[in-house]
Amino acid sequence: MKVFVAGATGALGTQLVPLLVAHGHDVVGMTRTPAKADRLRHAGARPVVADALDGDAVGGAVGEAEPDVIVHQLTAIPPKINMRRFEREFALTNRLRTEGTDHLLSAGRAAGVRRFVAQSNASLYARIGGSTKREDAPLDDDPPPEMREGLAALRHLEAAVTGARWTEGLVLRYGWFYGPGTSIALDPLGSQIELVRRRQVPVVGGGTGVWSFVHIEDAAAATVAAVEGGPAGTYNIVDDEPAPVSAWVPALAAAVGAKRPRHVPRWVGRLAAGEWATTAMTELRGAANDKAKRDLGWQLRYPSWRQGFAKGLD
Repeated sequence: MKVFVAGATGALGTQLVPLLVAHGHDVVGMTRTPAKADRLRHAGARPVVADALDGDAVGGAVGEAEPDVIVHQLTAIPPKINMRRFEREFALTNRLRTEGTDHLLSAGRAAGVRRFVAQSNASLYARIGGSTKREDAPLDDDPPPEMREGLAALRHLEAAVTGARWTEGLVLRYGWFYGPGTSIALDPLGSQIELVRRRQVPVVGGGTGVWSFVHIEDAAAATVAAVEGGPAGTYNIVDDEPAPVSAWVPALAAAVGAKRPRHVPRWVGRLAAGEWATTAMTELRGAANDKAKRDLGWQLRYPSWRQGFAKGLD
């Protein structure tokens, strides 16, 4: 198939493009940075430079490519996030998930695209009930103030993609990325690893927030599976072991040779990092991957973050 990847030079796009090429697909990779075009050529894709927030540019790029499938991986997440300025740090990503989504869908409809695969996030479930959520669980209706615009942007993306009746829309709710090119990586040194080594990632409160991780290579493999098959709908792209903060933070510290993390009360975490970071450490819910493994035929190289932290950070 001909696959148009928007966000082709991001952390996931960098893994996804060569994997799609290896599967025999004809890949067109969109980037907003001309200097990254050669990287796409080396990966076996045809580069196109366009601003995802320019509807005419996106329409022209997609129209010229005439793809069978569009993969929407557009984000603009800073490598180091100021958690106390979370809303500001994600402002551009929120626009890419609203305006950018609308531009890609409009262009895809005009080009007759038959499948549309888009990136969402598995940490948006309501913080009630059990610790692990399936795709039909309710989303958070009362997020911390710093997350309100971000959650609204993801809701917009998901509704637009799954509601597009002219194409097969698949939404992939990825877990927390780790591995090469992410913020949890050894080569180059990811920002979270730096913080862990400085003992600046404490266990807040009881560390009862539950996180779902996915290695970046496994996330790319799931995306290829979604490009190639499976019914339209929403999928959690996470590993097999949702992890409480009290378990994964010490394990990550041990994996990178850092001292054991500090433990701080919730009020200290709120003062230091804001309400969203504190909520993530104490209230977040994990996600279940049964549907993705069953309906997409997805197999994980790293079924657990425990294996991935030990062997997959570089």
